[in-house]
Amino acid sequence: MTAHRATVSCPECELEEAFSKLAAARMRIENHREETGHEAVWELGQFASGVEKMGNEAGVCGIPDN
Repeated sequence: MTAHRATVSCPECELEEAFSKLAAARMRIENHREETGHEAVWELGQFASGVEKMGNEAGVCGIPDN
């Protein structure tokens, strides 16, 4: 069984899908936006503590969170 890394949902429709890879989840959000004009969102699953620490240090889009 593969762990879900992200769940994509849309507050404007019934879209809700789970993904094991973040790239696939990001692509689904973009495709949904292009197809419907809706702004889908994602909820990230739990990551290993080292991954979470590096993500927090990188900040949004790789900009350090100083």
